[in-house]
Amino acid sequence: MGSENLFATASSPESLGIPSSAILKFLQRIDAERICMHGFLLVRHNQIAAEGYWAPWSADRKHRMYSVSKSFVALAIGMMIDEGKLTLEDRVVDYFPEKLPKEVHPWLASATVRDLLTMSTPHSRTSYSRNDPDWVWTFFNQAPSHPPGTIFSYDTAATVVLAATVEKLSGKPFLDYMRPRFLDRIGFSPDAWCVRTPEGVSWGGSGVICTLRDLAKVGLTCMNGGVWGCEQVLPEEYVRAATSKQIDNTIRGNCGYGYQIWRDEENGFSFRGMGSQYAICFPDKEFQFTCISDTQGAPSGSAIPLVMREELYPHLSDTPLPENPDAYAELTQKIQELEVLSLPGKADAQIASEVDGAWYNLEDNPMGITKMRLSFKGNRGTWEYSNEQGDKVLQFGIGRQVAGKFPQSNYFGEQIGAVPGIEYDCTISAAWIDEQTLNMEVYITDTYLGGLRISFAFKGEEIGVYMTKQAEWFLDEYSGFAGGKRV
Repeated sequence: MGSENLFATASSPESLGIPSSAILKFLQRIDAERICMHGFLLVRHNQIAAEGYWAPWSADRKHRMYSVSKSFVALAIGMMIDEGKLTLEDRVVDYFPEKLPKEVHPWLASATVRDLLTMSTPHSRTSYSRNDPDWVWTFFNQAPSHPPGTIFSYDTAATVVLAATVEKLSGKPFLDYMRPRFLDRIGFSPDAWCVRTPEGVSWGGSGVICTLRDLAKVGLTCMNGGVWGCEQVLPEEYVRAATSKQIDNTIRGNCGYGYQIWRDEENGFSFRGMGSQYAICFPDKEFQFTCISDTQGAPSGSAIPLVMREELYPHLSDTPLPENPDAYAELTQKIQELEVLSLPGKADAQIASEVDGAWYNLEDNPMGITKMRLSFKGNRGTWEYSNEQGDKVLQFGIGRQVAGKFPQSNYFGEQIGAVPGIEYDCTISAAWIDEQTLNMEVYITDTYLGGLRISFAFKGEEIGVYMTKQAEWFLDEYSGFAGGKRV
């Protein structure tokens, strides 16, 4: 494979055998089903067939990849194996003698690098929580439930240990270790990084922060057997094994699992992350579908691959298609107009003027909010409230998104357990659902992704409030019911 047109944007999707009309239908359905995608990128025959981002996201904006990070760690392990620094049959306990209990259970003592790569550890659950000071330690100090190398059981602590192994042997963060031989050569973002665990190693199970293009390049390299252009940047034999079925998980409704990489139908494989981060590769079709999203807590959380399989995959042609300038123009226009959808509903309600600027005192509630008020001006609004941290102000759009900062400063930053006092970037919209109910939706768009949905319902002098959050390890203060009365 030459490098002349590698990862270049094609003249049209049709030139790569993909109808513009199919991509357009895919995007229309994503929006129609209100699936919160942030970006998509289609690669066919080593070129970009189409790419787009829902504002405020963009091509150069880095995104949390969640468990896609696991696949990156697996590739780092493969590089170390290729360099003779470790083997698949190495016992992981041998790399961390300082973290072992006095008596190590035989099942734990026999767990190998291969067992951790295939999610066949001796554990039935991830060993750490956000409050544990040393996540690697927890892996070796949790009682095992079954012999390693037997049953698939998804265990993010396994990847934490693998990442820590790479960093212990290389003396540097695992992404930095991968750079000279691999990441730099494929044009991976030089400022991509990884959230750290409480003990300071890379959170390889969930913490990689990079662009969608970075993800697509890594997936494309694996689809091509570790080759980028004319260079073998990853060991071919290991990549083939990593993307092949190494252990069964069909009882869970899957197609098998390789080395921290999922198997898919049509001889495909995929990198997958919470909230619908995907790189789904179909080597037989030379087609890769990648996307970044935040579907946490959504009923349509796993819908994106389904929509792709129904609207895109069946229309892939093995030969170039006739150009379709009208469809391509319509697709281009659609991509230019993509934006995170605002909450649907009405822009106004009769009660809005009655409650505008009015303070409400709230009874004791799980959120710890003592008082609040809503104010409206045109297609914007302000929510003011007081909780245990003090007085808060949040600006929101009505029928539109408004970008801002979420007014809570007790959340994690670059390292789990460390609180730098920052406020997360967010985008907020609201809408009147009926004559007494205003709903609000907050999307956190920072290093950490998540959502908060709030319903404010008014009845005479009284107010009822309901809050529900969809986020990992933050927004915990915003969950439950509250009620109060106008001051």
